[in-house]
Amino acid sequence: MKAETISIEAQGVKIKGAPERMVQMLIAGMLTQVLPPAATVQPIAPSTIPSLGAEWPGQGGYNGGLVAARGDVPAHYLIVAKADIGDHEWGGRGIELKGLSKTDGYTNTQVLIGNDDERKHPAADACAEYQADGHHDFYLPACAELYQGWLNCPEVFAQDCYYWSSTQRSAYSAFYVYFGVGYQGSLDEDDELRVRPVRRFFI
Repeated sequence: MKAETISIEAQGVKIKGAPERMVQMLIAGMLTQVLPPAATVQPIAPSTIPSLGAEWPGQGGYNGGLVAARGDVPAHYLIVAKADIGDHEWGGRGIELKGLSKTDGYTNTQVLIGNDDERKHPAADACAEYQADGHHDFYLPACAELYQGWLNCPEVFAQDCYYWSSTQRSAYSAFYVYFGVGYQGSLDEDDELRVRPVRRFFI
């Protein structure tokens, strides 16, 4: 049975997710307006940070490396799920979605799974439904996040297939990364490519 979800729409962008996750996002957004930046994150002792590509206990996967703060997203570690979750279509062929990013896979995934068009986005849906170590905030990585995975821990990915990103190139194609050589390209959104969820661990 599919988990219950709710939607929030603002300025043309629709975000969909589990009720408890949406409440957390709203509270986090309010806190960033009233608290100094340092008060919204908890420091991590360097000795507790696993090496790149090593499993991070309790975080649902492997350490994919530190991601610098960008825009409204604070600095965080990219956590790569322990395993692929199959081959899926990107979906929605023929529709160009606004608001998709090269770097922010979380927002991309919320846009994709919140799209009410009858043509769904299976790769993003599969990542949003993935859970590990009690975490239900996984998403389909943006192309820059996938490339960071190739730079920091390529060994945790399969080397003989293409991985979908959540970054769209056009109404008919989306970006992928081939981990054998780190090549980025784009393929038809109807193609079935490998999918690996990621999540953020804020510091």
